[in-house]
Amino acid sequence: MLLLAGPLAAESLPAAFAAPLLTVTGQIADRNAGDAVVFDLAMLKAMPAQSFATRTTWTGGAQHFTGVALRDLMTAVGASGSRLRATAINGYSVEIPAAGWREPVPIIAYRRTGVVMSLRERGPLWIVYPSDDATEHRSARAYSHSIRQLARIAVLD
Repeated sequence: MLLLAGPLAAESLPAAFAAPLLTVTGQIADRNAGDAVVFDLAMLKAMPAQSFATRTTWTGGAQHFTGVALRDLMTAVGASGSRLRATAINGYSVEIPAAGWREPVPIIAYRRTGVVMSLRERGPLWIVYPSDDATEHRSARAYSHSIRQLARIAVLD
């Protein structure tokens, strides 16, 4: 089951107070740290949350994920690009076209099975698609976009 909440309008974002989890740069209208928006866990949790249960190729059985829709996050920062470059802590990166982030899914999950994800548990952030809900989310392309340990997003032209 997919639970949806409406996107946030782009507005002035507060500065991160706790450990930064995600940095967004590039074609964005709002900033809270130089040329970027830096999010801590509290800031992400303050945004409308989405939850769904799905299986992944990296976990055994269906897992329940909670996080913020990538679309809502991009709305909050005033993203105006046509693609994103998502980068993990280990440097793995992939480009996601606008069509892939202007939908209600994927989410940037921060909680799995009710627990905030640690680095050891593929967190603290993970781009997750509800692969059990639609065939297009069970493709090599969707799997390549499912970045575990997400650290940065660059909004590109």
